[in-house]
Amino acid sequence: MERKIVRQLKAWKISSRRNPLIISGARQVGKTYSALTFGKEFYKNTVYFNLEDSMATKAIFERDLNPERIVRELSALSGQSIFPGDTLIIFDEIQSCERALTSLKYFCENAPEYHIIAAGSLLGVAMNREAYSFPVGKVDMITLYPLDFEEFLMASGNTALLGLIRDAYSEFSEMSLHDTALDLYKTYLVVGGMPKAVLEYVNTKDFNFVLAAQKNINDAYIADMAKYATPQETTKIMAAWASIPAQLSKENRKFQYKVIKSGARAYEYETPLDWLRFAGIIYKCVRVSEGKMPLTAYADNDSFKVYMMDTGLLCSKFGIAANVVRNSPPSFDGFKGALAENYICQCLAANGFSPFYWSSPGKAELDFVFQDSQGNIIPLEGKSADNVRSKSLRQYTSLYTPEYAVRVSAKNFGHENGIKSIPLYALFCLTP
Repeated sequence: MERKIVRQLKAWKISSRRNPLIISGARQVGKTYSALTFGKEFYKNTVYFNLEDSMATKAIFERDLNPERIVRELSALSGQSIFPGDTLIIFDEIQSCERALTSLKYFCENAPEYHIIAAGSLLGVAMNREAYSFPVGKVDMITLYPLDFEEFLMASGNTALLGLIRDAYSEFSEMSLHDTALDLYKTYLVVGGMPKAVLEYVNTKDFNFVLAAQKNINDAYIADMAKYATPQETTKIMAAWASIPAQLSKENRKFQYKVIKSGARAYEYETPLDWLRFAGIIYKCVRVSEGKMPLTAYADNDSFKVYMMDTGLLCSKFGIAANVVRNSPPSFDGFKGALAENYICQCLAANGFSPFYWSSPGKAELDFVFQDSQGNIIPLEGKSADNVRSKSLRQYTSLYTPEYAVRVSAKNFGHENGIKSIPLYALFCLTP
């Protein structure tokens, strides 16, 4: 499967300011696959070390952090020569070895000729829990997310349709195959972007196989909770994780601790939620009280919404059948909006935005606000269908007169009263 991260990796390889690179992201989003594929295509050879599984590799970093000695011993352990500039060295699960993480500082300072990519599924969790010496300023960092809709179209052989969507967005003209693209968007909601689930869909077109892959991924996350947290913490993390579908099913999707457990309090579950966020498997969207710069100055950290990082995992966790999402019967109307919101949040995050939501002292509430590359604060309203009337967006624009506003819905491309209408399937085109 073609991943867009390769473009970033190519730029990293040729950069005169290249540092050791850390690829972070949730487990099973394709970090190792992307690094290995990149090494195979763009380097003379690749040497791979999994620091979670190999005690011998960890032992190499115990003596000292001299890059030349480390390289010699890595070469001997792997049975391969390591050539400066021509060999890609991959350290997988680097959060399992603090000294390996610290060594990246010395590679940056004393041996920049070696090309190193480190990957960490639970790096954020480890950094938050342990006294790690992180090589600040000495590493480059990229976060890998599940496949977005653009990558899904490439993986499923719909590159021609992808070209039409890009053309329609660049010209902001109606897309001729609008309904076809919407149908594939609905399929993507069910399959999601986890590589194993996408591969099952591409190979079989059988949603039962897709569901089995998704359940295995959810089980792996639960296993991580048990492995990297105390039994008491694990119980709370799992309870918070299990509550997310119910949180999203409420009309007001603001996170409520009482949904986890009757009588639950914030202080009990703040750390479990942080664990899920640091592991990369949820997004936390915080409320802002004003649509002004900088948004963080107006953030109310006690009011937030939580979204899952992947709609496919959300559907499998909620037990939503593929035909329900794809056919959208009236009985599904109540949750259809929540699923679209989750999709929009994960699109914004993958595209490099930091999404917030806005609400007024009254009842007005806007799904998302974010800052673009020009510093503009942009409001975004999400709709799962083509009914796009909204008092909240009108109220926001009258209060703050933004440079432009965005409405993401099932409608085709268009402009209306200063609002850019973007179809749900084209949201990947919206970049900083």
